[in-house]
Amino acid sequence: MDNMVSKSQFKSRASYYFREVEKSGKNLIIGAHGKPVIKIAPYTEYPETALEALRDTVIDYKEPTEPVRFDECKT
Repeated sequence: MDNMVSKSQFKSRASYYFREVEKSGKNLIIGAHGKPVIKIAPYTEYPETALEALRDTVIDYKEPTEPVRFDECKT
């Protein structure tokens, strides 16, 4: 889950939050008035590697143009 901080918190401690994002690998959401405004994410040179965990996980591909219903996804 993403962490959220206010703009004023981020402004005063930006370097700290940059290090935390780098160290933890988690996103940071910066909010204004309780609503998300900006997302800071760790850099990855090859974003497609995040999808490799899903490779060969499709069990049945009946109707590719139809939305997937949640009750069909249960195992």
